[in-house]
Amino acid sequence: MKHQQGRQIAKRNLRFMGGKYQSPHFHTFPFESFIQIKTNWYYLPLILLLIMSLGACGGKSSTGSQQNNQRSAADSESNLTFFDVTLEQADEVGRPLWKVKAKQAVYTKEKQIGQAESPYGELYQDGKVIYQIKADQADIQQDGKRLFLKGKILATDPNNGVVLQGNEMEWLPKEDLLIVRNQINGKHKQLQAVAQEARVKTRTQVVDFFGKVVANSTDPQLRMRTEHLIWQIKQEQLIGDRPLQFERYKNNQITDRGRGNSAEVNLKTKIVTIKQNAQADLLDPPVQILSNSMIWDMNKENVRTNSAVRVFHRAEKLTVTGNQAEMKIPQKTVYLVGNVNAVGQRRQSLTSQNLTWYLDKKLLEAQGNVVYRQASPALTFNGDTAVGNLETDNIVVSGGKTGNRVVTEIIPESPKPRN
Repeated sequence: MKHQQGRQIAKRNLRFMGGKYQSPHFHTFPFESFIQIKTNWYYLPLILLLIMSLGACGGKSSTGSQQNNQRSAADSESNLTFFDVTLEQADEVGRPLWKVKAKQAVYTKEKQIGQAESPYGELYQDGKVIYQIKADQADIQQDGKRLFLKGKILATDPNNGVVLQGNEMEWLPKEDLLIVRNQINGKHKQLQAVAQEARVKTRTQVVDFFGKVVANSTDPQLRMRTEHLIWQIKQEQLIGDRPLQFERYKNNQITDRGRGNSAEVNLKTKIVTIKQNAQADLLDPPVQILSNSMIWDMNKENVRTNSAVRVFHRAEKLTVTGNQAEMKIPQKTVYLVGNVNAVGQRRQSLTSQNLTWYLDKKLLEAQGNVVYRQASPALTFNGDTAVGNLETDNIVVSGGKTGNRVVTEIIPESPKPRN
């Protein structure tokens, strides 16, 4: 009777290997096919004991054979192999949270890990597919609250086309959070990015890239480097809340560079807003713009600041400061407003309320309370307007329409002391 009962139990448990048996408690065990045998898991030692007993009844065996049988039994209890495996989890109302299929899986009881071959699955939110996942091989864990995969994982959002690739993936459905770690590579028609970790807020479609982030946008062609980059997919916007550097490309050649403590890039309008220690370095013309904040419209090709600004021409060694500025890059023209002060490399200066700087012509046009000073010989000119080249000291100061006279002040050099 015992032998007959053992054979019935073994036969019933062997049916579970084909993945046909469905246990009502499948959602509480790490792997569905492994979960499927949970109800009868406790029979496994009894099965092994019966098999060993049957072997003993057949005759005596050597000590070595007994040890091999015991080792084989232990290995069988520790590692289980399944074929055509399906792993799935549902929420409290029965809606799916995830579903993963694999051609073959080896389950290790001690590690509570299933090593799956060619797994493919889907992640769900509100019963709808939000990500498709696949890998050549992956270690899979689940506890009813999260799904964890380790391997070369590829996760694709079928709705917006975002593709995330990494060596670890964690899905936390109650938090609406998908985490991809370890050598992240993200791809989309608007953006490509590499990082150490990506956190996807699936409900709002926001991706946070962390650690050595390098992101390349398609239009405008920008390469951004930072430690944390927020990608708002629906809004088509990138936000860097930490020091950020970026390079602008045309025909795969760097044309401009920029940096700041924080920045926002609107991929739809092609406008970059740089805040705190904002800096723009243009290659043509060779100009550097510094301000606390600036707006760089890459569609209209201009840079605007609404705070104190410093513009430096690297070739001419000419520096101009003011309260506000706007530079039209194709026209190579800078407009400055408020407390404008232009200083040349020989300490000659031109102050005014407004200034237009034509970079190609090397020409300055100043209006309002104009004062021109040069160091050697020491001269000062006051007027309403001024036009000229500061580097060649060819400046014409006039009284303007008000009829005010130009005031010229000549400061004689101090006599040199006799030896």
